[in-house]
Amino acid sequence: MNNLLETPIEYLKGVGPARGELLRKELGIHKYGDLLHLFPNRYIDRTRYYRINELINSGAEVQVVGKVINIKTVGEKKARLVATFTDGTGEMELVWFQGQKWIRENLKLNTPYVIFGKASSFNGVFNMAHPEMEPLAEHEQSLRSAMQPFYPSTEKLAQKGITNKVVNNIMQQLFRETQAKFSDPLPPALIQELQLIPKNAALFNIHFPKSHEILARAQFRLKFEELFFIQLQLITKNLIRKHKIKGHPFTQVGHYFNDFYNNHLPFGLTNAQKRVIKEIRNDMGQPAQMNRLLQGDVGSGKTIVAMMSMLLALDNGFQACLMAPTEILANQHFTGLSELANPLGINIKILTGSTKTSERKIIHEQLESGELHIIIGTHALLEDKVQFKNLGLAVIDEQHRFGVEQRSKLWRKNDIPPHVLVMTATPIPRTLAMSLYGDLDISVIDELPPGRKPIQTVHRFDSNRLKVWKFLKDEIAKGRQIYIVYPLIQESEKMDYKDLMDGYESISRDFPLPQYSVSIVHGKMKPAEKDSEMARFASGKTNIMVATTVIEVGVNVPNASVMVIESAERFGLSQLHQLRGRVGRGAEQSYCILMTGHKLGNDTKTRLETMTRTNDGFEIAEVDLKLRGPGDIMGTQQSGVLNLQIADLVKDRDILMLAREHALKLLKDDAPMEKPEHAALRHAFIEMGKKKNIWNYIS
Repeated sequence: MNNLLETPIEYLKGVGPARGELLRKELGIHKYGDLLHLFPNRYIDRTRYYRINELINSGAEVQVVGKVINIKTVGEKKARLVATFTDGTGEMELVWFQGQKWIRENLKLNTPYVIFGKASSFNGVFNMAHPEMEPLAEHEQSLRSAMQPFYPSTEKLAQKGITNKVVNNIMQQLFRETQAKFSDPLPPALIQELQLIPKNAALFNIHFPKSHEILARAQFRLKFEELFFIQLQLITKNLIRKHKIKGHPFTQVGHYFNDFYNNHLPFGLTNAQKRVIKEIRNDMGQPAQMNRLLQGDVGSGKTIVAMMSMLLALDNGFQACLMAPTEILANQHFTGLSELANPLGINIKILTGSTKTSERKIIHEQLESGELHIIIGTHALLEDKVQFKNLGLAVIDEQHRFGVEQRSKLWRKNDIPPHVLVMTATPIPRTLAMSLYGDLDISVIDELPPGRKPIQTVHRFDSNRLKVWKFLKDEIAKGRQIYIVYPLIQESEKMDYKDLMDGYESISRDFPLPQYSVSIVHGKMKPAEKDSEMARFASGKTNIMVATTVIEVGVNVPNASVMVIESAERFGLSQLHQLRGRVGRGAEQSYCILMTGHKLGNDTKTRLETMTRTNDGFEIAEVDLKLRGPGDIMGTQQSGVLNLQIADLVKDRDILMLAREHALKLLKDDAPMEKPEHAALRHAFIEMGKKKNIWNYIS
């Protein structure tokens, strides 16, 4: 049966080459199986038949059974066709402005029809424009359900006459040709335990449901199955990696680690940091490759954890690298880690796009000879010329900014792949983490270092600007520094640049030399210029840094205590949270001021309210997921990972948890899925693996 689902779509009766081509281009429907999984995105309840004397002027769509007793053309310039329709309780008018010739020729008088459309009242008489009409005899025989499905469509499909009715008809044809016999991949015991309806029934009732109840059961079954397969893939990937992908067992906790911990640690570790280091030590002590995601809010102390993980690699005779998405961030990591590494006599260097050729040569030689212990860098680390003597640990910062292929290059820098620690300051909601990174082990640093005060966040309208400026001057008088950030939206770079320059000029007027000094950083500057402006601000030579979101990731200036975000309504929630994390790095009270105009939409109000209410990155991420959906949050590189056909990570969180629990249980009992009762599951899993290429173990 399932082979029939591989048939090209144009062979389905009612489709043909022209429609087939359109369905391919517009909806990605190449074969029968794709059409089967084109699920409706809404339904209209057609369980009820109204009488004409019951109709009310609500603008709702209704259906009525009756007959046409008379038909005429009304008007001359803009002629319309008007039919009188009756059901014995009253009369109404059916009106057509287009296709009048065809209607006149095909409409049969005094024959029972079911009509469907919006009924509206004019001068006490109900009328329906361009109703859907079907002879009662056909209506009773058709597969069409009481709940009428509406399918995703595009403008081009509508223009070419592929209406919802056409899609509905070819869907009926698909079920006639396949006789609705589809193999069920889920094990009978699981179906019974969760009381799921069979696959055949679920697919039939998602397209032709007879009631709300059966539709809900069909949706639950198909959502569960979709999420269950994703979890099987992720957990299997994790198991395969742990069994097949060998890793270097770091059994020694030696001189570097102990000397640093006992004599050079700049501050006491939080309990969360201690717990995470223990998890990492435990992973790296195994002869299997570590693949761990380290989540922690901005300023929670991920860098120290990364440093101590690198020292474990060094203690076991291996090298370590840290890859960051931007030069600014790489430089910052280099500065911070060098301070920690120098007292231990560790050779640490940085490699970015702007590293001079003479320095590169030395770095390449020292990496290959093993003299260089730790290298920090950007994408430059992925170049083929960069070869290690023995890379044991790769730390990747802000993981969602690197695609899978880029990360896999790091793996190939050693015969046995290095342990991988992925760090992110973008808190990922649990449901999303389980779906995107379910194959990674996850560690969370969920407490801030002692002595840090929570950042106070306020929302101010542009009309309050004078008061805000006075507050900034008071803070500068106390010796503090200020960030003022402008949005950057790629499509309108000129406008953004103008906004930024206008802002910079007015700030320079309001904060004049010599009393104040203002830095500026934006995307059009050369890396060297950016770095020198950053350095001036970091060393305290300037009081105010005017910037675009270039500074979202990275810059560490403990003395900066105020973050002003201009046009805050143009930023996403996680971006606002990231920007806020640039302040609050020292012991002083820090502030974040969100500036907006007065016209705000509901989503914007929710974002601003969330920002002023909480500093908890995970809570913010949950709200963000509800507002934006999973694709946007993960950025372009990751959005393809979850092309969900029916499930929704926000609304179906409970089904996801259930699916993960049962996937874990099944794999614990039968990881290779070799038991006879798992044969169909194994077959479906392997087929899906071929399509999605899930055997690339790179997370």
